[in-house]
Amino acid sequence: MTRREAPLAMQQGTAPPDALGRTLADLRISVIDRCNFRCPYCMPEEAYPADHAFLRARERLEFDEIERIARVFVSLGVRKLRLTGGEPLLRRGLPDLVARLAVIEGLEDFALTTNGALLPRLAQPLRDAGLQRVTISMDSADAEIFRRMSGGRGELAGVEAAIAAAERAGFAPLKINCVVMRGVNDGGVPELVERFRGTGHILRFIEYMDVGTVNGWRNDRVVPGAELVRRIDARWPLEPLPRNPASTARRWRFRDGGGAIGFINSVTEPFCGGCTRARLSADGKLYTCLFAHAGHDLRALLRAGESDAALRASIAGIWSHRGDRYSERRAELRAAGVLEHVEMYRIGG
Repeated sequence: MTRREAPLAMQQGTAPPDALGRTLADLRISVIDRCNFRCPYCMPEEAYPADHAFLRARERLEFDEIERIARVFVSLGVRKLRLTGGEPLLRRGLPDLVARLAVIEGLEDFALTTNGALLPRLAQPLRDAGLQRVTISMDSADAEIFRRMSGGRGELAGVEAAIAAAERAGFAPLKINCVVMRGVNDGGVPELVERFRGTGHILRFIEYMDVGTVNGWRNDRVVPGAELVRRIDARWPLEPLPRNPASTARRWRFRDGGGAIGFINSVTEPFCGGCTRARLSADGKLYTCLFAHAGHDLRALLRAGESDAALRASIAGIWSHRGDRYSERRAELRAAGVLEHVEMYRIGG
């Protein structure tokens, strides 16, 4: 045990609950703010052209810093880490970071979300390094619609190759995420369901959210999860599964044994009351909500030489004052003109 780790080890315990009684159990770590896709619900091309100024390497947290923060969060009760971006596979040397995080004592669930474009060559190294689970984004099973949904930068064949590589590496079952936008890709929902029925993978439909300020969100483009359930049930009868309190998804299974399916209904059925997630941006800011306007600068504390104990106290204090419940108050806040949120590409989904 190093001198730096010793004080932390002697102060193991959980962070105090937030202002609404919610515990801290889940940390999402953005390792890079860049992405090789330009999906309309996250990084539309018109807002993020090729010459957009993203973070420079020295502005991002180094692996030593990410590992240190992760260890502090686990000491505070976090049991689940998820690596996000941007597109996390763009971060050079990512398997090295995975290897560092995978051995943190107390960590129970370690996952990554990716668009899959770079996964064919990285799936096995990530698995060998200790990554447990992978979620892959796939917004359509139609090649042309998929290409449009990626901002013209992705190919459906590439995602299929990513799924195959993840299966070979032993990541199955996978989670497959699809953000549904009315009039854009909602017509292809049955095709996507048919693609994954019987595969063992868990397809999850996510309601289009007003994350950030540039994705052109309109309520009339939201397809409620309940509507999708009815549409799918009419073709493949479904039955609900018990809700997992730690999950954001409402799960259903096919009555014929074809597997399970999930719906993340953040807009029409907010789940703020059970949210146990914190988010760390690539430049070291801690956000306590996906829809937050500002974060808390942990990078400054790290680079000022603060001890682990001081970091631990700062994070616990931030969490204890957390009162975020944007999704429950969406209509009220938008009517009041509260529209500025951190962009999704900076803190993951």
